[in-house]
Amino acid sequence: MSVLARSVGNAFRNKVRTAAVVAVLAVAIGLALAMLVANQAVGAKVQELNASVGTVLTVNPAGGQGFEGGGEPLTSDQAATAAAVPNVSAVVGTSSLRLRNAAEAAAQSASGAQAGPGGGQGGPGGQAAATLTTSLTAAVDAGTLGGRNQAANGTTGTTGTTQPVRLLPITATGIGAEVDTTGKALTITQGTGLGDYTAESTYALLGTALADKNSLTVGSTFTINDQTYTVAGLFDAGTTFGNNAVYLTLPSAQTLAGLPGELSSMIVTVDSLENVEAAKTALQSALGTDKADVTQGQNLETAVSSLSSVKDISFIAFVAALGTAGLIILLIMVMLVRERRREIGVLKAIGAPNRTIGLQFVLEALVLAALGSAAGAVIAAFASSGIASALISTNSTTTTAAATAGRGMPGGAGGVAGGGAGFPGGQGGPFGDASQLLTSVTASASPEVIAAGIAAVFGVAIVGALVPALLTARIRPIEVLRGE
Repeated sequence: MSVLARSVGNAFRNKVRTAAVVAVLAVAIGLALAMLVANQAVGAKVQELNASVGTVLTVNPAGGQGFEGGGEPLTSDQAATAAAVPNVSAVVGTSSLRLRNAAEAAAQSASGAQAGPGGGQGGPGGQAAATLTTSLTAAVDAGTLGGRNQAANGTTGTTGTTQPVRLLPITATGIGAEVDTTGKALTITQGTGLGDYTAESTYALLGTALADKNSLTVGSTFTINDQTYTVAGLFDAGTTFGNNAVYLTLPSAQTLAGLPGELSSMIVTVDSLENVEAAKTALQSALGTDKADVTQGQNLETAVSSLSSVKDISFIAFVAALGTAGLIILLIMVMLVRERRREIGVLKAIGAPNRTIGLQFVLEALVLAALGSAAGAVIAAFASSGIASALISTNSTTTTAAATAGRGMPGGAGGVAGGGAGFPGGQGGPFGDASQLLTSVTASASPEVIAAGIAAVFGVAIVGALVPALLTARIRPIEVLRGE
């Protein structure tokens, strides 16, 4: 009988024990593979974060951010100054608007309701701006939080009667390139982009939630301040709030606001991650601390730090689970060597070399490891996503808190009480999307990762079986047979 056939037969000699060993190995190997899958998924997400927004800086007017604060608006000349800073590869200007449903605005005007504190609309960077109306209906209801904000802002009629809670405003953003307000490429799910984002256009991009709410598709039309726009495409920002938004070309938004040449913010892309800090310092110096605030986004740094922690934890857990599997194999093979002392003595007595006997035990260990790996791969395929989510959720509390801190701007156009609209695009801040990416890690057990994990398991199994195999060399046939 060949060594391989004898090894396979020995592995199933005691079926109950083999089943128990394989079950324990399956749990340990499954956990190891799940941790490896989670580690690879988190590592890929860190690279995606760094590649998508890690080299992006955001410039806001000094003293103002989003629709709050004061200071002077940014200008096209400042964008040109920013583009000339060393290591800056691209500068994209934005112009942010808030839209109110025309029918709702008319009803509120007829009832004598206030437009909000001060009676005007807080424009980008804290500047005054005319109220813009639209035929669109917001996709997000104000809800409980909107009602509380409305009460706090005193949005009641002149007779003292409380007005119905309004919908959240719709965010319209003029953008100078096909990116969102974090600098990431827009995810267009239907239709096309707007072509030349530096020229006026009557085309627009709508968020999927906003389009569904208004029953619009590619080619449909809507109005902003009586100007008709055609839906060129639909985008998906990943959240309902983010999809309650409109993107226009930059000149179109500036024309609607009546503020040609003015920018709400600038998205500055640096040529490499290593040059971000130097570019940030140079950019702040070139624009002036009294004119602009340059930020990289603490949410991004916190998200990357949290994901890196998850990656380290998953790797340590992978090594620990792999070591456990190796220890299980070591102990079971030592036990088998002790059980089969007489059999080993007989084989040696009839001339079997130590190498053949040792190889037999190594192959038997590999058979057990193969069975455990097959069952463990099934476990990993079902459990890896849940384990990754659990690991991330335990590390995302601080990141979520940091992201929320960036959303502390009252929502609502013209004081319309909303749910805290914050920045254009519904991201809650220049890098609010980093927090979203933190919780959107997808761990899938790809064949490549599973194969690499099983290869590591086999390596550990060989190491675990070598010690018992070496013990067989110390067994002397005469002593075994004499003991019998």
